[in-house]
Amino acid sequence: MRYAAALEGGDWRGLPPVEKWNPERVGAIDIVIAADGTWFHEGAPIRRARLAKLFSTILRRDEDGYYLVTPAEKLKITVEDAPFVAVLMNAEGEGEDRRLTFTTNMSESVLAGAEHPLEMRATPQGEWAPYIKLRQGLDARIVRSVYYDLVAMAVRRHMKDRDVFGVWSGGVFFPLAGADD
Repeated sequence: MRYAAALEGGDWRGLPPVEKWNPERVGAIDIVIAADGTWFHEGAPIRRARLAKLFSTILRRDEDGYYLVTPAEKLKITVEDAPFVAVLMNAEGEGEDRRLTFTTNMSESVLAGAEHPLEMRATPQGEWAPYIKLRQGLDARIVRSVYYDLVAMAVRRHMKDRDVFGVWSGGVFFPLAGADD
């Protein structure tokens, strides 16, 4: 349970190498991550935050879906949208030197930039929303209140023959919308 102990302090450096594990036992488990980031088991919310955080450390996305992976087994789960929700944003600096750090509902933090890009895309409900890439194919949908903060700091820039509004982070410009949208 060293991973559970690491989660107490939000220490994400010790994530297990799930991308290297290919267990022979493969199946499915009735776990659903709802669009709002709530984890459910057999229809009931997982109320122990530490348990959901522990599960989130062994989450992997393969071509055919999301799995909880250990060295012994690989269990398919259902994810309604993105498996994580970015609930906080910290902005440091100005203009092209700005650094935006996002924190998820599972206490994982990433700096938006080339390694962790922001993108606008359609949700399963067909609405446009911002997402940030986290690790190994896993994303977080940015909650509406944080998106409003992004919009408030957006600047206009000419790209690909049109004007867009977007934000800078980690030396990268991320378009949020066309200037005419």
